[in-house]
Amino acid sequence: MSAVARTALDPVDLLRGMLEIPSCSGGETRLAAYLVEVMSRLGYRAHVDEAGNAVGELIRGAGPTVMLLGHIDTVPGDLPVRLIDHRLYGRGAVDAKGPMATMICAAAQADFAGTLVVVGAVEEETPGSRGANHVGATRPQPDALIIGEPSGWDSVVLGYKGKLDLRFRAECENTHATNPGRKAGELAVEAWSLLLELLGPETSHQHFDAPGPTLMRVAADLRRADAHFSVRLPPGFDADALVTNVRRRLPGGEVEVLESVPACRVDRTDPVVRALAAGIRAQGGRGRMKVKTGTSDMNTLARRWRIPMATYGPGDSRLDHADNEHILLPDYLRGIRVLTHALAELGDIHVPPPGQAARHP
Repeated sequence: MSAVARTALDPVDLLRGMLEIPSCSGGETRLAAYLVEVMSRLGYRAHVDEAGNAVGELIRGAGPTVMLLGHIDTVPGDLPVRLIDHRLYGRGAVDAKGPMATMICAAAQADFAGTLVVVGAVEEETPGSRGANHVGATRPQPDALIIGEPSGWDSVVLGYKGKLDLRFRAECENTHATNPGRKAGELAVEAWSLLLELLGPETSHQHFDAPGPTLMRVAADLRRADAHFSVRLPPGFDADALVTNVRRRLPGGEVEVLESVPACRVDRTDPVVRALAAGIRAQGGRGRMKVKTGTSDMNTLARRWRIPMATYGPGDSRLDHADNEHILLPDYLRGIRVLTHALAELGDIHVPPPGQAARHP
């Protein structure tokens, strides 16, 4: 009998309890405490770390260490939690409380002779990914990593685009609208146009190998301008060169880099990918492979850890942040079985000897 069954914790009740606790970025304290309580009942050694992350450890032998990390914060928006026709609605049902609950349940019942570390990370939906960065800076490198984000129960995410967030600011002297000379608002428009020109004509949010720019916010008048530009970056893109060229050609104002995160991608032979694909096949799925044009905590930790990794979680990512965000409960329960199987497969992952570099994904 599984640990979940022994403690009489129903996976649907767990997820519903998570959805009923609001956890907009910066306000995850109640949810983190709830997850520590749940994980403790499941046999985890659990605590809230200095960044506010909920961390649970299961030490079951001298085998490898696998970390499962998902985020517990959500974007703003109060959605009523309700169950309709096997669909559980609520903010975060897909992004990413569903995948987080999947990891908690799967790790608790997996046949794994090693150490499993489950992390509910804070502030993934904000620039800086404070929770994941804290984990990368303070915890020992695991032997493998699974990121919890919605891939669909029968799919694995191999990689994500990177992200470059820029802030443009300009301040001009007071003047009449008809006077010659550039105004602050005009400088903001020119900065955006310059960015598009430097990125080239092939920009796209639909293609993984092309940069995708977005004008996130602009507030401007004749005297002051403040704008936020975001660019999703393909693998190998030189973000530093882009910023240098923007600054060199700006007619006025200044550009600040708020965040720069490179793209990440693993291949199909990655041990984590293979284990997840085996779990999907065991549940009758095909094991499709995807890349995403967004960014996740996989990007954040891939910068620090050169280890096998991939992203997995039930849920339709097209519902991320949507007003009708929901997860199909049959898919959620399949996802738990998939991940439980995958963790058993990862019990045999090769652990490099002390002093030997881990394999880069």
